[in-house]
Amino acid sequence: MKELVEVLARALVDHPEQVSVSMVEKEKSCNIELRVAPDDMGKVIGKQGRIARAIRTVVKAAATRQKKKANVEIM
Repeated sequence: MKELVEVLARALVDHPEQVSVSMVEKEKSCNIELRVAPDDMGKVIGKQGRIARAIRTVVKAAATRQKKKANVEIM
């Protein structure tokens, strides 16, 4: 799931080299932190949070297949 978030974020931003993803995995859940350049924050969030919501939906679907819960935080 970490790679999934990284690929999605790098496709959206102007500075893909500044994208970093860290993941803390627990038994039944995982927290994923996405960090991007301050200039690219709006591109990752999107109008009214639509792109961020879409990223979270895709990650939650991938986590469900592994019988886990996922939480994506954009920083």
